[in-house]
Amino acid sequence: MKIALDTNLIVRLIVDDDTAQVDRVERLLDLAEEAFISMITLCEVVWVLRRSYRLPASAVSTALRSIAGIQSVTLDRQAFEAGLGMFEAGGDFADGCVLFEARRAKCDQLATFDKTFVSLSAGFASPP
Repeated sequence: MKIALDTNLIVRLIVDDDTAQVDRVERLLDLAEEAFISMITLCEVVWVLRRSYRLPASAVSTALRSIAGIQSVTLDRQAFEAGLGMFEAGGDFADGCVLFEARRAKCDQLATFDKTFVSLSAGFASPP
């Protein structure tokens, strides 16, 4: 069985604040041949962990790597690493994914008003 995981399941695994739900997610992962996690879901996970749970960036990064390391989990590894790289450099996970997608789409440049994004994008992003 191939399943797609939603944000709330991944958050439950990471914060472990509802034992019954964590157990259900773990059983689901054990039964699944493949558990797909979209990049949109991962962006939401990062946002929830940082904003709602106020986890430090290092804890979020460690948790994401742990989830991505589960044998049955599949995701866009290149986009994941790009997002994590931006996040670990002090930027936003989603911005790293956006930058990766822009490059994959062979865009010449990315326009943004986000100064941190510009500074972390190695000259690819710039103000409009």
